Amino acid sequence: MSVLEFTHVSKSFGTGTQATPVLKDINLSVKEGEFLVLLGFSGTGKTTLINLMAGLDTPTKGRITYKGREITGPGPERGVIFQSYSLMPWLTVAGNVGLAVDAVFPGLSKAEKAAKIDHYVKMVGLSHATHRRPAELSGGMRQRVNVARALAMDPEVLLLDEPLSALDALTRANLADEIEAIWEADKKTCVLITNDVDEAILLADRIIALNPDGSLGEEFKVTLPRPRDRSAMNHDEVFKALRARVTGYLMDVGIKAKVEGTKQLPDVTPIHNLPSAVVEASASLAEERYLDFSQLYKIYPTPKGPLTVVEDFDLKINKGEFISLIGHSGCGKSTVLTMAAGLNAISKGAIKLDRKHVEGADPERAVVFQSPNLFPWLSARENCAIGVDKVYPKASQAERQDVVEYYLERVGLGDAMDKPASAMSNGMQQRVGIARAFALSPKLLLLDEPFGMLDSLTRWELQEVLMEVWSRTKVTAICVTHDVDEAILLADRVVMMTNGPQATIGKITEVNLPRPRTRKALLEHPDYYSYRQEVLDFLEEYEHGAKPKPTATAKKIAAE
Repeated sequence: MSVLEFTHVSKSFGTGTQATPVLKDINLSVKEGEFLVLLGFSGTGKTTLINLMAGLDTPTKGRITYKGREITGPGPERGVIFQSYSLMPWLTVAGNVGLAVDAVFPGLSKAEKAAKIDHYVKMVGLSHATHRRPAELSGGMRQRVNVARALAMDPEVLLLDEPLSALDALTRANLADEIEAIWEADKKTCVLITNDVDEAILLADRIIALNPDGSLGEEFKVTLPRPRDRSAMNHDEVFKALRARVTGYLMDVGIKAKVEGTKQLPDVTPIHNLPSAVVEASASLAEERYLDFSQLYKIYPTPKGPLTVVEDFDLKINKGEFISLIGHSGCGKSTVLTMAAGLNAISKGAIKLDRKHVEGADPERAVVFQSPNLFPWLSARENCAIGVDKVYPKASQAERQDVVEYYLERVGLGDAMDKPASAMSNGMQQRVGIARAFALSPKLLLLDEPFGMLDSLTRWELQEVLMEVWSRTKVTAICVTHDVDEAILLADRVVMMTNGPQATIGKITEVNLPRPRTRKALLEHPDYYSYRQEVLDFLEEYEHGAKPKPTATAKKIAAE
């Protein structure tokens, strides 16, 4: 039986010639008790679709019904969990959940209301935090309160609008498991909006893709038995095949080639004497130990004594090699990267680049941060040009502009060079950050979770952009990431760090997959999932705070 029905529904914002179509001729039937996932890129109308289901918006054309009756506004039978958790900051966890109980069950006694509140707080694992206020909770805990509050309304249909997207990977996985357990227990109808393919497959009975033009795309039935174990999925051939199909479809409809080639890179040499990046590096140019981390330590003074964050980090990187650095939050990944950039002092040991000690920041070491840090009043061209004048002192102004425009075109911004940063999406701003780094023709490219603030599908697109530009320059690169697929996709070697404090290298995996790489091709490669399992096994080992015992040397150095 269908509970939600869309019949030829379209939605536009604005009127007349100013109307902007968002959803286009949607025909959709949501069955009672099913877990439906709507999957698509940002801007495809996913949130608009769920707002229409919730009755928070009305269609421009067509009809939406709930159990045969037209939806004209919100109703308690449809509970919504949004991406942001809008909690009352002055109320405790119990107080926030109590708002929903009071609204839906006004006739209950005080004791009965308290029992209901306790039930839903316990359901999301927050019994220990019942009397805490939102300011005392982590992001994951706040989102749990949001889930409990929606469940306390006892809705027949649960509508989830990217409720996990603002959380770190581990918290996201744990909360997704809880949502599935709640759905299994109550058999509510669930509709989830997400941009994460793995999350969709793990939770859904049915996945429907949304196309960039706002129409419904291909439908994928998920026949994997429940409960679905994340680790076991990596060995499941049905999961692998479905993952490849869904990924392939989304990339075909959503990631179009945005690379243009009207500009030529001028034959100018940067101040640090690398050859022009227009010439592709070859294997014969590679030099061993081009970047050398030698027994590196980072120790911070604290009121309780010295705290060793990173210890005995020892790594040799060849010229032109791409390294992924992965580990759980707090393992010192970014600390290592900022020391390599010269932005963070080295406590013990040394870093050498091209046989010279790293001392202070220098444009020969370009950094792309998680946030692109652009000047909002400057255009893409002006932001990208920062530093180019210093790096190419002997080049003419026209040649320097050609360098800037070449890399902006390579990252797909040929038509937006004069657009101010303040008018750009996060994805466009990060493209400028990548172009700016490459325009410096650095000896070393350092990427600190460069796509961490972006949705999954935008990350895919920019990973493709990064690989395309990197393949032309073969610049030595290190990318800090928490994304296993990203780590393998980009790297020649994946370097895994143990948990902090006293974090160090726990394991190194060489990725012998062919280049140039695309996500679609790698998902079909017979060795891909074995590499993925190696990294997942390591991360799982350290998931619950495990860490190696400090060595005698580490204790001695920390005490000095």
